[in-house]
Amino acid sequence: MGACRPGADAPRVWVVFRGEAELWWLRLLKPGFRHCFALLHDGRHWVIVDPLSPFTDVSVLDLPAAFDLPGWYHGMGMAVAPAPVRRGLTRPAPWAPFTCVEAIKRRLGLHAPGVLTPWQLYRRLTRPAAAA
Repeated sequence: MGACRPGADAPRVWVVFRGEAELWWLRLLKPGFRHCFALLHDGRHWVIVDPLSPFTDVSVLDLPAAFDLPGWYHGMGMAVAPAPVRRGLTRPAPWAPFTCVEAIKRRLGLHAPGVLTPWQLYRRLTRPAAAA
């Protein structure tokens, strides 16, 4: 899982997908893809941005910079996808209900109105064109 943007100062981002569903209606989503959150690494710090229903949790972790946090989550059985980050956009993101997927799409600068579920986001991030 390499860098998602060129440049030493560019943060790297991974999206983690998990299957736990605290809200009953999330159980309607694809197993293993009922929630998503972002891991950010700036070369020195690991930050988790977890958009939950009642609030968004942001945590700076006390881990060595070289710790493989995406690999750790993958080892826990969760799907993990590196994600490109787009900046310099001038148009606002398309309107959408504020969900974990929409929060992560905005973090990434991903304007994809057809991506509504964690499974759709995972497929978008892991398709070959997403790496470009």
